[in-house]
Amino acid sequence: MALSKREIDKPLLFNLDRGIQYASKEFRKHIKTNKLITQSMSRKGNCWDNAVTESFFKTLKTELIYHEKYESILQTKTSIFEYIEIWYNRKRLHSSLGYKSPLEVELEFNKLKDVA
Repeated sequence: MALSKREIDKPLLFNLDRGIQYASKEFRKHIKTNKLITQSMSRKGNCWDNAVTESFFKTLKTELIYHEKYESILQTKTSIFEYIEIWYNRKRLHSSLGYKSPLEVELEFNKLKDVA
């Protein structure tokens, strides 16, 4: 989804955990279609390699997953999509971003980029 929404015109480090979905041949092949993307995977048993991603998944589980009882995969996917795209990226304030949402920071960054 990120690849379809953003043009990648500079080298990008894609940092992720060791989940089977990220280690699969299909996923890795998809990432390699863009030569500017380098995949980074944390070492086994070392969450500090990927602290930002680990922090995100902890937040996702704490704020959403542990409070829901999903009846289907579609319901799970919809719930997680809405949490990330509607709440987490657009409304949730992040202390690491100066108590702004990721969308606010991105818009500010794009304004600065357009001026430069």
